[in-house]
Amino acid sequence: MWYSVNFRKMSAETTKNAGMIQCEKCGSVILLPATASLTNVKEGIFLPPMKSEDGQGVTGFTFWSVTNMYSFENVGFCNTINNIKYLACADCEVGPIGAHLLSDKQMFYISPMRVKLGDIDKQVCEQEHAALRVE
Repeated sequence: MWYSVNFRKMSAETTKNAGMIQCEKCGSVILLPATASLTNVKEGIFLPPMKSEDGQGVTGFTFWSVTNMYSFENVGFCNTINNIKYLACADCEVGPIGAHLLSDKQMFYISPMRVKLGDIDKQVCEQEHAALRVE
């Protein structure tokens, strides 16, 4: 899947989410439109497996990010493992859907592969991936 590719750079302009970012399981709103930026994380962030996954987990390199935890409409904070606090849906507790690195108090990350995105946001992620993969 495309989210496991190590992106070397992002486009010069900041890309905000066009639509709501929702929980894949229950549909609860996690972020409202235009509140998160598409962000590349050079070192990647490991996300443990969700209950529906095979037990491997994934390392993601591109995320929707916010700099204020109050930007979230509905998110819960889970266990802290190796200085990473994992995020889950506050309504149905599915997760982890993202992470907060304790070493960087300002950034909160949501994996585009673990939430429901609108069609425009899916296209933006796919286009960004295609452009970066060519390099």
